[in-house]
Amino acid sequence: MGIRSYRPYTDGVRHATVSDFSEINRGKEREKSLTKGQQRKKGRNNRGVITSPRRGGGHKRCYRQIDFRRDKHHIPAKVAAIEYDPNRNARIALLFYQDGEKRYIISPATLQVGATVISGSDAPFEDGNALPLSKIPLGTDVHNIELTSGKGGQIVRAAGAAAQVVAKEGDYVTIKLPSRETRMVRKECYATIGRVGNIEHRNLSLGNAGRSRHLGRRPVVRGSAKNPVDHPHGGGEGKAPIGRSHPVSPTGKHTIGAKTRKSRKRSDSLIVRSRQAGKGRQSSRADK
Repeated sequence: MGIRSYRPYTDGVRHATVSDFSEINRGKEREKSLTKGQQRKKGRNNRGVITSPRRGGGHKRCYRQIDFRRDKHHIPAKVAAIEYDPNRNARIALLFYQDGEKRYIISPATLQVGATVISGSDAPFEDGNALPLSKIPLGTDVHNIELTSGKGGQIVRAAGAAAQVVAKEGDYVTIKLPSRETRMVRKECYATIGRVGNIEHRNLSLGNAGRSRHLGRRPVVRGSAKNPVDHPHGGGEGKAPIGRSHPVSPTGKHTIGAKTRKSRKRSDSLIVRSRQAGKGRQSSRADK
């Protein structure tokens, strides 16, 4: 893909950049049998209380059902199209299996229309193929990695993301994640070979507030600019200090540097090196 900019006819597009969508198949509509409507949460929980602020609005989206499991083993599939998905920053690929079934998968960077992909323990080492981690050579870039066998890929699914297989020992395979965290995963868990496509997405600039609103992101307001009833930092005359020893969230919890991960989490025993290790924090396994 490439990045396209605008002539600065207005201030709103002066710094805006967009993808050129060169990898998208023009004139190809979504596969309607794999799409459904959705009601987004808009940052609210089951009681309607806002738990994730600054969410809501945005353009209406149609959800594409993505095959994260890759459980059709030993059945070749042909890539029929590379499509845009409004629900994620990665591209998706439409697969036509030999038995007539159609499925969407996250598209690797090098996948082309007309290519053949397959999943299974004896699949060749080519981008787009899904194999157990025990069958993938060391140093290979992978994405859409399972944490529980059969549950489907849960991590490394964003545009341009890739993890690396770095070691194998016993029933576990060690992988290095994009966050620089190194952790162990069961060897029977599946992963897809290659890097996720749409790599240049991180270099895009929205350029104006309207494009953020289309994505469902509402404005950010400083706590000190609010009233005391709305935020602990609010109130006061002029530019008053926050009046606390430490910045807090709207609900009064410490923020800016406060740790949010549980102190005793089951996955701590699988983390070889934490992503925070470079900042003076080692995982429990590394300390042992």
